[in-house]
Amino acid sequence: MTTVLIADDQPLQRMGFRMLLESQDDMTLVGEAAGGAEAVRLIDRLHPDVVLMDIRMPGLDGIEATRRIVAAGSRTRVLILTTFDLDEYAYAGLRAGASGFLVKDALPEELLSGIRAVASGDAVVAPTLTRRLLDAYAHHLPESGEETGSSSAEPEAPHPAIAPLTDREREILTVIGQGWTNAEIAARFHLAESTVKTHVGRVLAKTGSRDRVQAVILAYEAKLVSAS
Repeated sequence: MTTVLIADDQPLQRMGFRMLLESQDDMTLVGEAAGGAEAVRLIDRLHPDVVLMDIRMPGLDGIEATRRIVAAGSRTRVLILTTFDLDEYAYAGLRAGASGFLVKDALPEELLSGIRAVASGDAVVAPTLTRRLLDAYAHHLPESGEETGSSSAEPEAPHPAIAPLTDREREILTVIGQGWTNAEIAARFHLAESTVKTHVGRVLAKTGSRDRVQAVILAYEAKLVSAS
């Protein structure tokens, strides 16, 4: 059973999400918040598996709320909800530690699939919208050290987060950044899917990535993947 908390300042929007969640046998709505500060408090108390987090809320917005949830070491996964599918704030939300994002007018089955994917921890990375957003805002990457926006990145000075990776693990991170599933990675490298899962787990652990979406962001920052 996946436990879910809704954080949205619009009562009608919360009601719609509530009705959808209550129609599912494998999901339980554990709480609702009308703002980011309330969401942080409820997550600390209720420990839901997933929070549907609106970005634009009065007071503490969804991005800062996400940052605080992640910084607190919460196991709750954040699924950002945004009005526009190329919203720069959604990118900021992913940078803050969200595990993915969806547009608010997504089909019900897309929202439910997104919740299940984020809750699973081994979700297919980078749904189409996430890839589009990362591509559109790749030029917003932070400019510090090896993460500079310069087009003349030096291969001999890799991003520090990928330094501990083996050559194979770096290859795995690259195809994760390209949105490949475990099955596709297994076929490409002629590996068993169980072996791929082991490699992916090691990549996440060594790079400090919270999940595969965070690994995608790292692949962009380390310039293993470039905007298409």
